[in-house]
Amino acid sequence: MSKPETRNYLYCGVGLPISVKVKALFSSLGIQFTVLELDTLENGPEMQKAMAAKVGRSTVPQVFIRGQHVGGCDDTFTAHCNGKLQEMLFSKEEKYDYDLIVIGGGSGGLAASKEAAKLGRKVAVMDFVTPTPIGTTWGLGGTCVNVGCIPKKLMHQAAILGQSIKDAKSFGWSYEDKLEHNWAVMRENVQSHIGSLNWNYKVQLRSQQVKYINSYAQFVEGHKIKAVDKKGKETLMSAKHFIIATGERPRYPDVEGAKEYGITSDDVFSLEKSPGKTLVVGASYVALECAGFLNGIGLDVTVMVRSILLRGFDQDMAEKIGSYMQSEGIKFIRPCVPKKVEKLIQMSLIN
Repeated sequence: MSKPETRNYLYCGVGLPISVKVKALFSSLGIQFTVLELDTLENGPEMQKAMAAKVGRSTVPQVFIRGQHVGGCDDTFTAHCNGKLQEMLFSKEEKYDYDLIVIGGGSGGLAASKEAAKLGRKVAVMDFVTPTPIGTTWGLGGTCVNVGCIPKKLMHQAAILGQSIKDAKSFGWSYEDKLEHNWAVMRENVQSHIGSLNWNYKVQLRSQQVKYINSYAQFVEGHKIKAVDKKGKETLMSAKHFIIATGERPRYPDVEGAKEYGITSDDVFSLEKSPGKTLVVGASYVALECAGFLNGIGLDVTVMVRSILLRGFDQDMAEKIGSYMQSEGIKFIRPCVPKKVEKLIQMSLIN
């Protein structure tokens, strides 16, 4: 007979005869168990309330085997007499490949996987980026690292530096050459920094014995998933628990030509060439941030607004932001929505 697990708990009170009786039973069976004497613990009353909320009983003792509630003293001895206690203690649980599989390798998924690993669990992280319509993909770390906060702030910094150089003349600095921005240099350095972060995340997972799997996960059963890698190879994996932390992706407007000729914030930070004259469709904070740094590096930018700026935010502040952006040369079309996107003969686009 295999040795029972130690996830067995006895909630009791000091010196209670029925608690002593249950302890003696467990000891006679050679059962490893944790005793929680609620009247001696600082947070004992809170634990007792939590126990009552979970099982509907506040009296002690209360016995839990492998996380499953058995009951009080009489319930425990009844289970012992009819063999159910031994069955709960020594029966084999279903075996899984992992204790936990986290689907999604962004900030939340990575944090959860590492915390679970610290608690001794066998953990895997599944992360896969479906390419955008123009083929953009990226590494481990999720939206913030690859196509969100990090590249946006770096490109915003590029815009700030350009403005600072222009302002420098007022403080006595002079320069002769025309001020120009090189998109390719900025992109290369931004992507290099992101690549170092991707690598660091992999190192962190490996150091904490979390398995990183670059595959697309699909549930096929309650505790089983099918993992498909970029070559189409399928692997079945099981876990006792799953965390779904897949995040969100930008959505294209449902108009003809949008996917064929448009890009999203998933693409803009890794474009090989400058986007040039740009129409930003939408007025969320992501849209306005992109419009801001593109304008800041010298591009002609227009924002198409369906109704209001920054829906869900204070509208007095939103309009102040809009007014400032206009003063910096960004044009707004409002209210307006695109109906169609098509390519003209001279290779520009029309909405």
